[in-house]
Amino acid sequence: MSTTAMTYRNLGRTGIEVSRYALGTMMFGSVGNPDHDECARIVHAALDAGINLVDTADMYSTGESEVIVGKALRGRRDDVVLATKGHFALEEGTNRSGNSRRYLARAVEASLRRLQTDRIDLYQVHRPDWSTDLEETLGTLTDLVHAGKIVAFGCSTYPAHEIVHADQVAERRGLMRFHTEQPPYNLLARGIERDVLPVAERLGMGILTWSPLAFGFLTGRYRRDAVAPTEGRAALRPAWFDPSDPTTRRKLDVVEQLMTIADDLGCSLPSLAVAFPLAHRAVTSVILGPRTMEQLTSLLDSPVTLEDAVLDRIDEIVPPGTDVYGPNASLDVPWVRDARLRRAPSTSSPAPVPAASA
Repeated sequence: MSTTAMTYRNLGRTGIEVSRYALGTMMFGSVGNPDHDECARIVHAALDAGINLVDTADMYSTGESEVIVGKALRGRRDDVVLATKGHFALEEGTNRSGNSRRYLARAVEASLRRLQTDRIDLYQVHRPDWSTDLEETLGTLTDLVHAGKIVAFGCSTYPAHEIVHADQVAERRGLMRFHTEQPPYNLLARGIERDVLPVAERLGMGILTWSPLAFGFLTGRYRRDAVAPTEGRAALRPAWFDPSDPTTRRKLDVVEQLMTIADDLGCSLPSLAVAFPLAHRAVTSVILGPRTMEQLTSLLDSPVTLEDAVLDRIDEIVPPGTDVYGPNASLDVPWVRDARLRRAPSTSSPAPVPAASA
């Protein structure tokens, strides 16, 4: 184990350099920390520690996170690679979500206003939209780059096949490609090592990983045979921490084994967890999502680099390319949701025609 100062890596082929850790702001606002001033102090502390990539999304606390980030970056905007995302609905009604030209163009303008900036350095489509042609989405994002509204664009939580498809569409239609992908990746969820990471690396994409602490399971606060905390994520999503659930039991068993590795290294389990994604050659930056200043400083005060012997021990506990839990279980794909798209057609139930993707 060794400790190092903040280092920087190229964000895919964009020519932009970003810190190995990024500040994620999902917990800023009503969902996590409603104190705007404290959130601003967290932003400033991250920048002072050498972090230059700040990642948010329009749906975090229904736009409040973007507002907080915009206020916090006054006077320091040019020092920051500012990333945000769009896709999810912020209000009820038709045509108020997705990856269509109609929606994304409006979403970018709204994000610019909340962030109080004239451009977004990295704009990411937050999830796939199976009802919108990929040419429509890539064409919209390309036009937004040409208009100076965004500098680069990427995708988030896309399956490998859709990343490849998007690259093919861009080449055939003469459009700009996705520059980045933002997938979930941690010690308990290594499935993307099978496809997403090697595909993205082959295509020259930057990789910004989220959920390094596995929704709280890698904080060390949730242990086998211990009473789970009633605040934090356990209060927001109690079903995730149900000790009677087989997946929860499996997570807690693995956590005990990983705790042994952390103890042997003389570091905390969270420090081990946030160091792990960076050990993969394809990963550019790991997004940290603190709710409090203490959470941020605890992760940044003791950076860890994992040697091969430690990674071998981790591989024995959670084999490469496997998931202890399904981080993308909620990804809604039509061919799973609609039985007619995966069963042979019959005269009684003709299959609907899936949306084209160029």
